[in-house]
Amino acid sequence: MSDTRERYFVGDFRHTLDAKNRLSIPSKWRFKGDEEVEFVVFPHPSGYLMVLPPAEAEKLRKAVFEQQLGDDTAQKWQYKTFSQADSLQLDANGRFTIPEKLKQKVGINRDVVLIGMMTKYAIWSPERWAAEAPDETRDNAHELLKAAKV
Repeated sequence: MSDTRERYFVGDFRHTLDAKNRLSIPSKWRFKGDEEVEFVVFPHPSGYLMVLPPAEAEKLRKAVFEQQLGDDTAQKWQYKTFSQADSLQLDANGRFTIPEKLKQKVGINRDVVLIGMMTKYAIWSPERWAAEAPDETRDNAHELLKAAKV
Protein backbone atom coordinates (compact mmCIF):
# COMPACT_ATOMS: atom_id res chain seq x y z
CA MET A 1 0.00 0.00 0.00
CA SER A 2 1.53 3.30 -1.06
CA ASP A 3 1.47 6.53 0.85
CA THR A 4 -1.18 8.88 -0.52
CA ARG A 5 1.05 11.98 -0.30
CA GLU A 6 2.51 13.36 -3.48
CA ARG A 7 6.16 12.51 -3.79
CA TYR A 8 8.71 15.20 -4.22
CA PHE A 9 12.45 15.13 -3.97
CA VAL A 10 14.25 18.36 -3.12
CA GLY A 11 17.61 19.21 -1.63
CA ASP A 12 20.98 17.56 -1.85
CA PHE A 13 22.49 14.89 0.37
CA ARG A 14 25.96 13.44 0.61
CA HIS A 15 26.25 9.74 1.42
CA THR A 16 28.77 6.93 1.31
CA LEU A 17 27.97 3.49 -0.08
CA ASP A 18 28.51 0.66 2.36
CA ALA A 19 30.72 -2.37 1.66
CA LYS A 20 27.85 -4.03 -0.27
CA ASN A 21 27.29 -0.96 -2.51
CA ARG A 22 24.09 -0.09 -0.65
CA LEU A 23 22.94 3.49 -0.62
CA SER A 24 20.73 4.86 2.15
CA ILE A 25 18.00 7.06 0.74
CA PRO A 26 17.27 10.15 2.86
CA SER A 27 14.33 9.56 5.18
CA LYS A 28 12.45 12.55 3.78
CA TRP A 29 12.59 10.87 0.35
CA ARG A 30 11.14 7.57 1.61
CA PHE A 31 7.45 6.79 1.63
CA LYS A 32 5.28 4.09 3.12
CA GLY A 33 5.28 1.05 0.86
CA ASP A 34 8.54 1.85 -0.95
CA GLU A 35 9.84 -1.67 -0.21
CA GLU A 36 7.00 -3.02 -2.36
CA VAL A 37 7.66 -1.02 -5.53
CA GLU A 38 10.44 -0.79 -8.07
CA PHE A 39 12.47 2.25 -8.95
CA VAL A 40 13.98 2.48 -12.43
CA VAL A 41 17.62 3.58 -12.46
CA PHE A 42 19.69 4.32 -15.56
CA PRO A 43 22.80 6.27 -16.47
CA HIS A 44 21.93 9.71 -17.82
CA PRO A 45 24.04 10.98 -20.74
CA SER A 46 25.19 13.87 -18.52
CA GLY A 47 27.09 11.45 -16.27
CA TYR A 48 24.82 10.65 -13.33
CA LEU A 49 22.29 7.99 -12.37
CA MET A 50 18.67 9.00 -12.90
CA VAL A 51 16.30 7.42 -10.37
CA LEU A 52 12.64 7.27 -11.35
CA PRO A 53 10.08 6.46 -8.66
CA PRO A 54 7.03 4.46 -9.79
CA ALA A 55 4.95 7.42 -11.04
CA GLU A 56 7.81 8.77 -13.19
CA ALA A 57 8.66 5.27 -14.43
CA GLU A 58 5.03 4.84 -15.46
CA LYS A 59 5.10 8.12 -17.43
CA LEU A 60 8.21 6.89 -19.22
CA ARG A 61 6.63 3.49 -19.88
CA LYS A 62 3.61 5.17 -21.46
CA ALA A 63 5.84 7.37 -23.63
CA VAL A 64 7.79 4.32 -24.81
CA PHE A 65 4.54 2.47 -25.51
CA GLU A 66 3.47 5.32 -27.81
CA GLN A 67 6.66 5.20 -29.86
CA GLN A 68 6.40 3.57 -33.26
CA LEU A 69 8.21 0.29 -33.87
CA GLY A 70 9.35 1.69 -37.20
CA ASP A 71 10.92 4.78 -35.61
CA ASP A 72 14.59 3.85 -35.72
CA THR A 73 15.66 6.81 -33.56
CA ALA A 74 13.16 5.88 -30.84
CA GLN A 75 14.18 2.23 -30.97
CA LYS A 76 17.87 3.15 -30.75
CA TRP A 77 17.19 5.39 -27.74
CA GLN A 78 15.25 2.58 -26.06
CA TYR A 79 17.91 -0.07 -26.41
CA LYS A 80 20.73 2.31 -25.48
CA THR A 81 18.85 3.50 -22.39
CA PHE A 82 17.16 0.38 -21.10
CA SER A 83 19.98 -2.07 -21.79
CA GLN A 84 21.95 -0.11 -19.17
CA ALA A 85 19.02 0.35 -16.76
CA ASP A 86 18.05 -1.63 -13.72
CA SER A 87 15.04 -1.81 -11.45
CA LEU A 88 15.71 -1.59 -7.76
CA GLN A 89 13.73 -1.95 -4.57
CA LEU A 90 14.41 -0.36 -1.23
CA ASP A 91 15.03 -2.73 1.63
CA ALA A 92 13.37 -2.35 5.04
CA ASN A 93 16.15 0.08 6.06
CA GLY A 94 15.57 2.42 3.11
CA ARG A 95 18.58 1.29 1.08
CA PHE A 96 19.15 -0.12 -2.36
CA THR A 97 22.20 -1.68 -3.92
CA ILE A 98 23.73 0.17 -6.85
CA PRO A 99 24.92 -2.42 -9.37
CA GLU A 100 28.63 -2.27 -10.18
CA LYS A 101 28.02 -1.65 -13.90
CA LEU A 102 25.96 1.46 -13.09
CA LYS A 103 28.59 2.75 -10.67
CA GLN A 104 31.30 2.33 -13.28
CA LYS A 105 29.25 3.98 -16.02
CA VAL A 106 28.96 7.26 -14.08
CA GLY A 107 32.22 7.20 -12.14
CA ILE A 108 30.86 6.48 -8.67
CA ASN A 109 33.23 4.91 -6.16
CA ARG A 110 32.03 5.12 -2.56
CA ASP A 111 30.88 8.69 -2.06
CA VAL A 112 27.77 10.04 -3.78
CA VAL A 113 25.66 13.17 -3.92
CA LEU A 114 21.89 12.77 -4.21
CA ILE A 115 20.23 15.68 -5.98
CA GLY A 116 16.49 16.24 -5.80
CA MET A 117 14.76 17.04 -9.09
CA MET A 118 11.23 17.45 -7.66
CA THR A 119 9.61 14.31 -9.18
CA LYS A 120 12.77 12.19 -9.44
CA TYR A 121 16.34 12.31 -8.21
CA ALA A 122 19.89 11.94 -9.42
CA ILE A 123 22.91 10.20 -7.97
CA TRP A 124 26.20 11.89 -8.86
CA SER A 125 29.82 11.25 -8.05
CA PRO A 126 31.03 14.21 -5.94
CA GLU A 127 33.60 15.10 -8.60
CA ARG A 128 31.07 15.26 -11.43
CA TRP A 129 28.55 17.13 -9.27
CA ALA A 130 31.19 19.73 -8.37
CA ALA A 131 31.44 20.61 -12.06
CA GLU A 132 27.64 20.94 -12.40
CA ALA A 133 26.59 22.34 -9.02
CA PRO A 134 24.76 25.66 -9.14
CA ASP A 135 27.13 28.58 -9.24
CA GLU A 136 25.80 32.11 -9.03
CA THR A 137 28.64 33.42 -11.16
CA ARG A 138 27.99 30.90 -13.92
CA ASP A 139 24.30 30.06 -13.90
CA ASN A 140 21.61 32.66 -14.32
CA ALA A 141 18.62 31.07 -12.57
CA HIS A 142 16.18 33.36 -14.36
CA GLU A 143 17.49 32.34 -17.78
CA LEU A 144 17.47 28.65 -16.80
CA LEU A 145 13.84 28.93 -15.67
CA LYS A 146 12.87 30.57 -18.95
CA ALA A 147 14.69 27.92 -20.97
CA ALA A 148 12.98 25.18 -18.94
CA LYS A 149 9.61 26.89 -19.55
CA VAL A 150 8.77 26.89 -15.84
